[in-house]
Amino acid sequence: MIARLRRYLPHAILLSAREQARSILGALLGVAIAGSAGLWMSGTDPSLHWLVAPIGASAVLAFALPSSPLAQPWPLFGGNVISALIGIACGQAIGIPLIAASVALGAAICAMFALRCLHPPGGAAAVMAALGAAGPEHLGPAFVLCPVALNSAALVIAAVGYNRLCGRRYPQVAAPENPHRTADPLPSARLGVTEEDLDAALRERDALLDISREDLQDIVLHTEMQAYQRHFGHTNCAEIMSRDVVAAEFGTTLQDAWRLLREHRVKALPVVNPFRRVIGIVTEHDFLKQADLDRLDDFGSRLRRLLRPTPGTHADKPEVVGQIMTVDVRCADADQPIASLVPLFSDTGLHHLPVVDGNQRLVGIVTQSDLVAALYHAALEQAGTWPSASGTKDRQARQLQADDHQGRPRPPQSSEDNQ
Repeated sequence: MIARLRRYLPHAILLSAREQARSILGALLGVAIAGSAGLWMSGTDPSLHWLVAPIGASAVLAFALPSSPLAQPWPLFGGNVISALIGIACGQAIGIPLIAASVALGAAICAMFALRCLHPPGGAAAVMAALGAAGPEHLGPAFVLCPVALNSAALVIAAVGYNRLCGRRYPQVAAPENPHRTADPLPSARLGVTEEDLDAALRERDALLDISREDLQDIVLHTEMQAYQRHFGHTNCAEIMSRDVVAAEFGTTLQDAWRLLREHRVKALPVVNPFRRVIGIVTEHDFLKQADLDRLDDFGSRLRRLLRPTPGTHADKPEVVGQIMTVDVRCADADQPIASLVPLFSDTGLHHLPVVDGNQRLVGIVTQSDLVAALYHAALEQAGTWPSASGTKDRQARQLQADDHQGRPRPPQSSEDNQ
């Protein structure tokens, strides 16, 4: 009997203690801020409502489940406000509390579906407003503005600020578009589980899931990565990266940086500080952008003018790498599995990824060629067709990597690196 009952217990919540603490603190602060806004508006009049109970349930969603579609700003605000307005209307029109509450709940759910703002606490707001309007309190439309709308707006503001401080994505935004601005899906979505497969499965299930389509697709992608690592091993960045990295400093002149790019036949230079920590990256695309690549007439002279040092102490153009580099540069850890790099290279347009150690110092760089060679190596090894002798095992992989770093001829590539 006990064993049968255990089947109805939910699975353990796979959330770290740190994230649980953040959720608790966020909900506490959120309700306090929403209540403070209501108190400020109502003043000292004890007969006025300053905080409504559904805000507590909204806070649980906004701070403990910030990735839920039901917890986003529009469902939170619109669901509560629209449902409360429907509740007031039903309570005043029907007059019988039980019937008014039932009709208000059904109408509120219908409206939230139609307006894309389904929010479970909105059902509580509809019932509460209907009972208040049909009962002795005789609530009117002013109740919707204060406290419902005011509480909801304050809670949304608190949720946006707090979740972003915690590094969470809130509000959720649509998946990034193809960086090439074409109708093709991102490379990671062309193989395995596609968007069409996911949509077909959701339609067949015909049930509302408390997770966004983008998050579900992201979970599927990460699951595929875990499966790949299990089948092909745990090769990390340190095993495939180039270690003799050509780098620049903030004060390196544009002329010297361009010479390094051409001399070593690379397309990107990590920019480091005196402690060898990465502070940016400069690519061929950065130079071409400064020379106004969109104008083809007399482009060569504009590029030469950009590279030529300006005499004197003042200049009307950039003179050093630090003035044109990309500051928001992504880095990989030396022990990071290479499977996690696939979406970065395939979907975000990266071509070069600096690798740092535990002290955030530059120790290498991984390129698309490195990743392709490593994945090719792993696939052949898994199929049993890769030579086992240590002297020949890595020859082809090293050759592919060397083409991108040691100056050997290679096919022309796009200059949009690490943008």
